[in-house]
Amino acid sequence: MARMNDIGGMQGFGPIDTTEDTEPFHADWEARVVGLFNALRAQDVFNTNEFRDAIESMPPAEYLATSYYERWFKAICTLLERKGVIEPGELDD
Repeated sequence: MARMNDIGGMQGFGPIDTTEDTEPFHADWEARVVGLFNALRAQDVFNTNEFRDAIESMPPAEYLATSYYERWFKAICTLLERKGVIEPGELDD
């Protein structure tokens, strides 16, 4: 079964913006999410494959409604819950 991120050949998503974006982050919180990812991965809390799977497992509506780094943050939260580092719902709100 194809996951939401696998949209190759699908129609209706409009043109792809190919302009170069010179800014790696558009808000400070995005850089913090990358830092959090790097720190947790370095501590072997999760690996890159688990992280990718957590993003790709997002429900389609949620996947499409979130930005790139919002997906990263949601994946990190999901993995922290799965691994028992935090309680389910601990980071809600």
